[in-house]
Amino acid sequence: MDIKALKGVGEKTASYFSQLNIYTTEDLLKHYPRKYDIYEEPVRVADLEADEDLEGNVVAMEGVVIKSPDIYGNGKLKILSVNLKDENGDAFKVTFFNMPFLKNNFKLGARYIFRGIINKTRKMWTFEQPKLFTRAAYKELEGSMMPIYPLTKGITNNMLTKLVSGLLKEYEERLEPEYIPLWVREKYELAEHNFAMQNIHFPKEFDDYINARHRLSFEEFFLFILATLSLKSSKETNPNIYEINRLEKIDEFIEGLPFKLTNAQLKTVEEVRADYTGPKIMSRLIQGDVGSGKTIVAIIALLEIALNNYQGAMMVPTEVLAIQQFESLKDLIEKNGLDIKIELLVGSMTAKEKRLAYERIQSGEAQIIIGTHALIQEKLEYKDLALVITDEQHRFGVAQRESFSNKGRRPHILVMSATPIPRTLAIILYGDLDISVIDELPKGRLPIKNAVVDESYRDNADKFLEREVKAGHQCYVICPMVEESENFTGANVIDYSKELSKRLPDCRIEYLHGKLKPAKKEEIMRRFSKHEIDILVSTTVIEVGVNVPNATVMLIENSEMFGLAGLHQLRGRVGRGDAQSYCIFMTGKKSEKIKKRLDILKNSNDGFEIARKDLELRGPGDFFGVRQSGDFNFGIADIFADAQTLKEASDAAKLIYDADNNLESDENALLKEKVIEYRGKVLDKINI
Repeated sequence: MDIKALKGVGEKTASYFSQLNIYTTEDLLKHYPRKYDIYEEPVRVADLEADEDLEGNVVAMEGVVIKSPDIYGNGKLKILSVNLKDENGDAFKVTFFNMPFLKNNFKLGARYIFRGIINKTRKMWTFEQPKLFTRAAYKELEGSMMPIYPLTKGITNNMLTKLVSGLLKEYEERLEPEYIPLWVREKYELAEHNFAMQNIHFPKEFDDYINARHRLSFEEFFLFILATLSLKSSKETNPNIYEINRLEKIDEFIEGLPFKLTNAQLKTVEEVRADYTGPKIMSRLIQGDVGSGKTIVAIIALLEIALNNYQGAMMVPTEVLAIQQFESLKDLIEKNGLDIKIELLVGSMTAKEKRLAYERIQSGEAQIIIGTHALIQEKLEYKDLALVITDEQHRFGVAQRESFSNKGRRPHILVMSATPIPRTLAIILYGDLDISVIDELPKGRLPIKNAVVDESYRDNADKFLEREVKAGHQCYVICPMVEESENFTGANVIDYSKELSKRLPDCRIEYLHGKLKPAKKEEIMRRFSKHEIDILVSTTVIEVGVNVPNATVMLIENSEMFGLAGLHQLRGRVGRGDAQSYCIFMTGKKSEKIKKRLDILKNSNDGFEIARKDLELRGPGDFFGVRQSGDFNFGIADIFADAQTLKEASDAAKLIYDADNNLESDENALLKEKVIEYRGKVLDKINI
C-alpha cells in the first residue's frame, strides 16, 4: 500500500519519506528503530560518581526539593533553578528555561523523578530541561523501550512512532503469512514473523526484542542465501567461451615489477589465471585487508586479457579513484612498452567526451576501460568484453554486478573487497563466488604507529603535522561533518580548514567533501597526488581506495563518532609508501568505554582482529546502536553480531535448496513467492 494512503501523509510528507527510501507501508514497517530509549531504574549521585560513562547520557534520578526554587534572568530568557537531594542526601540541581510556571510544583519536600541528559557543572550534577514524573507515573514506564528511528528533514520520531503503531494495530492479524517452513522455525527457535514485526518496534520486554531481532535477522540472511544459491548454480553451468592463453609477457611483467609480490598475491594471481584460462567462466572474490595489494592482482589480469585481444573493464566506486587508477595504469603500460589502449569513463565527462569513448569501446580500440557506474550505462556497448572487475565490491549491489556481466557474452568476473570478515562467513555471504584471500602485507611495509589522544594533545598534534610536512610528507585530517550543524558538535571540514590554516600558515591546506562538484573533487585529489597540497582536510569521502604513498599521517577528529571498520578503512590511506606512517585518533569526549574501543585500533592493524574484538566489547544493550559491519547493508542483520544466525540461516537455506531447488512443493509455495519478490526488490540493494 502506498505511504500516502496513511492518514496525515500527503504529497509533501511522502516526499520527505522518500529521503528514507520509504514509499509503501511495507517500507515503513521495515524502517527499524536504530536504538531504543530504555526507561531504566533511577540512579543516585553516588552512581554518577562511580561511572563516568553516565555523564552526557540520559538518566533518571529521584529527588526531594530542599530549597525554594530561584527564578532569574529577564526579558526573553527566564531560568528556573531547583536544588534537590537524592535518597542518600547527595545534592543535585535541575534547571528549566522559560518555564517559570513550574515554580509552584517545587514546594519544599516535593518529590519527583527527573529524566534527561546529566552533566557535571561546577562540581554539581545538573539536569537541563528534563522531563518530570511522579514516582507512580515513572513506575509505569520503568523497563519500557521506546523506539528511536533514523530520521530526515520533515520527519519526526513522534510522527514515525504514531504511524508505525497505527499500522501495526490495523494489520495485526494479516501483516504477512508465515512463509518460513514450520520445521525450520522449530529447529532454530524462531518467533512468528508477525510477533517479530510488533516487537522490533514496540518490545514489551527485553527478551521480546531479542526474539524479534533474531527472527528478522534470520529471515534476511535466509532469503539472501536462497536468492544467491540460484545465482551460483546458474554460473556453474556457464562454459568459458574465450580463448585466453597464459602469456610470457605477463610472467616478464611480474618479474620486472619494482617490488616483489607476496606469496599470497602470487597464489591469488595463479588462481585468477587458472580461472580465465580454464573450462568455466570465472566468478571470484579477492578478499584482502586494506593495503594488502589487491589492485596489482587485478591489473595483471586486465593486462593478460588485453594482450589476448579481448576487453577488460574495472569499475571503481568514485571518480577520484577511477582517474587515479587510470593514470597509474597508463604509466605502467607505457613504462613496460606494452601495446595496450586504455580508456577512462566517468559520469562528469562531457557528452562529446563520452560519445568518443563509447565509439572507441564499441570498436574495440579501447582494450582496458576504467570507470565508475558509467561503465554499465545502457547506451554503452563493448566489442568483446571478457573480464569485469569491481573494486571494493561492497559499494555495489548484486544487481549492478549482474548488469555489468550482461554487457558482454557472460564475461569473467573478479570482485575485490577489503571488508574484514572471516573466511567461513565470506563463503556464506559470497555464495555465488569462489574466494581468494590475500592475508599478508607487501614486504618492507612498516606497520602504522597509532595513538589515541584527547583535546589536551591539540598543540602536539599541530606540531606533529607541521614536522611531517617539513620532512616532505603529506597528511590527511578527517572530520565527521561538512559544515557546522545545530544538532552536532563535532569538527566540520570547512571551519576546521580555516582554523588549521591560521595555526599552520606555512602548510598548503585544502578541504574535500562529498558535496563538492565531481570536477572540483578530482582537481583537489589530483593536486594532492602531485604534492601541490600538504594537508587535506576531508570527510570520509577519501575512505575508499585513494592511493598517495607520500601521505604519512592520518588524523581523525571525533574518532568516537565512527565505526571501527570505517576507522580501519580510513587508516588504510596511509602506510602505502616506504616511510613510517602514523594514525592519530582524536576524541572529543573522555570516557573509559571510548578509550577501550579505540585501543583496539591502537593495538592492531589487522582488520579481522579489529572486527572480532569490536564484537567482544558489545554487550546486549549495544545491539540497539550496532552499525552495519563493513558495508553489508542488511536492514537489521549484522554479519558479526549475528554470525551464528547467519550460519544457521545458511544451513537451513541449503537444506531446502538441495531438497527442492525450484521451491515447487506445497510447503515452500509461500517461500517461493517471497524469494521471487526478494530478488526483484531487495537483492540489488544489498551491498556485497
